[in-house]
Amino acid sequence: MTDILAIANQKGGVGKTTTAVNLAASLAVLKKRVLLIDLDPQGNATMGSGVQKNELNFSATDVMLEDAPIEAAILTTKTGYKLIGANRELAGVELNLAEKNRREYVLKDAINRIADAYDYILIDCAPSLNLITVNALCAAGGVIIPMQCEYYALEGLADLSNTIDRINHSLNPELQIRGVLRTIYDPRNTLTNDVSNELIAHFGDRVFETVIPRNVRLAEAPAHGLPILFYEKSSKGAIAYLNLAAELVKQGKKQKKAQGKPA
Repeated sequence: MTDILAIANQKGGVGKTTTAVNLAASLAVLKKRVLLIDLDPQGNATMGSGVQKNELNFSATDVMLEDAPIEAAILTTKTGYKLIGANRELAGVELNLAEKNRREYVLKDAINRIADAYDYILIDCAPSLNLITVNALCAAGGVIIPMQCEYYALEGLADLSNTIDRINHSLNPELQIRGVLRTIYDPRNTLTNDVSNELIAHFGDRVFETVIPRNVRLAEAPAHGLPILFYEKSSKGAIAYLNLAAELVKQGKKQKKAQGKPA
């Protein structure tokens, strides 16, 4: 079974795209078949994968407008995973989507055609709750929520949790929070530790054990169009994302075993 995961947070600057790119690369290193879908008009996941966002023949825009089959938009990157790129053209898609039948399921219907070719499909969402993001949440079985351990982030997390609950009840009964990921983490900071403890108290084992540290190399890698594993594989950031990928794979095996499915 393909694990389809939206990486989402309505708050910007929390390491969402960093997580999408580096988790995709880390899963690929673990020999998993991975597709990363950039669903953010900024196209940062595209650029961070070493692909020029303004030179795409087909992109997420074409998929969402149904102007091209999803297969046509899939690119092979130099870093082991496949990519559907995005650029600013995606920002104009929402008006067109609003007029479609099954407008919340355009992405899901497209993904269903190619899902069997992958072990993991990761969807990098924009930091907003619009119809494009709703499409990602309707296509996904789980949500990974990257967040910084600060008090304003907790308020945003509550809003996102409520959104996920509403979509679960009305549009996608399979949707669940797969895990909260603590990013830009500095254990020397008392506030960071306090918020981290609150997260664990509220979400329990849905908080990933892995934390992503504050790391200069992680910030530098996108400028080179590379995931951290291909930029500085010995850095703390690279090791953390490898650990996250391993934790996610282990979590998936546990879930399949609990459902009586082959791991």
